[in-house]
Amino acid sequence: MLQTRFAIAAVALLACSTTVSAQFAAPPARPAAPKATAPSPRAASCHNGASFDRFLADVKSKAVAAGVSQRTIAEASPYLVYDQGIVNRDRGQRVFGQLFTEFAGRMAAPYRMQNGQQHIRNHASAFARAEKEYGVPPAVIAAFWGLESDFGANMGNLPTLKSLVSLAYDCRRSEMFVNETIAALKIIDRGDLTPEEMVGSWAGELGQTQFLPTHYVNYAVDYDGDGRRDLLRSEDDVIGSTANYIANGLKWRRGEPWLEEIKVPQNLPWEQTDLSVQEPRSKWAQLGVSYPDGRPLPNDNLAASVLLPMGRTGPAFMAYANFAAYTEWNNSLIYSTTAGYLATRIAGAAPMRRPAAPVAQLPFNELKQLQQLLVQAGFNVGKIDGVLGQQSRAAVKAMQIKYGLPADSWPTAELLARMRGSTAQAQPQATIR
Repeated sequence: MLQTRFAIAAVALLACSTTVSAQFAAPPARPAAPKATAPSPRAASCHNGASFDRFLADVKSKAVAAGVSQRTIAEASPYLVYDQGIVNRDRGQRVFGQLFTEFAGRMAAPYRMQNGQQHIRNHASAFARAEKEYGVPPAVIAAFWGLESDFGANMGNLPTLKSLVSLAYDCRRSEMFVNETIAALKIIDRGDLTPEEMVGSWAGELGQTQFLPTHYVNYAVDYDGDGRRDLLRSEDDVIGSTANYIANGLKWRRGEPWLEEIKVPQNLPWEQTDLSVQEPRSKWAQLGVSYPDGRPLPNDNLAASVLLPMGRTGPAFMAYANFAAYTEWNNSLIYSTTAGYLATRIAGAAPMRRPAAPVAQLPFNELKQLQQLLVQAGFNVGKIDGVLGQQSRAAVKAMQIKYGLPADSWPTAELLARMRGSTAQAQPQATIR
């Protein structure tokens, strides 16, 4: 999905994941046309002060220019209303702050693995066709399907058009959601869904693998031959469309692995354990990396990275080129690693090893303080939110290298103490100046 979609998907996933998986998808509710709520005063600041009605008229004009019919505009208009509650949810969202083992233990639980395997058996023909046409293994498709909606059980129950146009009028990502609103109108225009059928997450995602409308337009395929691309009710369409997106949108490499659990030695050059560092498996083997049961890695030139989602004392994985498809689907490292791991489990891999001892995690407030100190040291960590994102991890690694600590990108109390001490020593000098 688009880079700006990823945090939204993370929050939508957390919202749906507490419900136990259902074996078959239930039809989504069809609500009456939604009621509008008044926009907050600041919403119009990026639209030259235009009211929502004026802004909406402009969006409709853009949609017509993009080929949407006046008939579709008229059908959709009762659903194109503003909801401040949607905007509030967007502004208040929090991405993953859990330990990887906690999140993966819940989201890649045995029942979800088994459910994925059962769906592959139930829809064997569609999965086989998708793998032949797109080169995407059934387990990869099933893992995303399970994580995003529990195989259609939890797709959301909010009117999609209301969500999209509300986020479009808000200033945080207006251009993105204007485009998504127009894409949703195109879905209606070509006969895939009606406005009342368009029900999904608060962030405007649709269907059993939670496509944004632009991805629905570009990658949804009619796999059951009924003349519609229905990602809400047709399992075959879901399988084919998800495979198409992974293959052509995320550039999946046919026949190559994506993620494997490994065992790392205590003397590994930790600064090289990063998704940005790719080495042949033969080199990792020379450095002492092996499979968890001690078997050696293949002595070949297949490029891979060592991924340590919880630092050097936590689980370790070999991430291959295809793992980039997971980080493109959702740039949360916890989500993407969990999705890749779940796919390996559905494909028959053993459960990952538990850490020998609990992995210490900085409390929320201390992680926020560390992010503040990293910013003071000149790093861009994105939002100071107490969540260890990719930018924060990169900054942590750089400071670990500076202080001569194991550079595994995992924030520790020792690193925080070093940075606090450095700041305390620098403060009197700043005062003197």
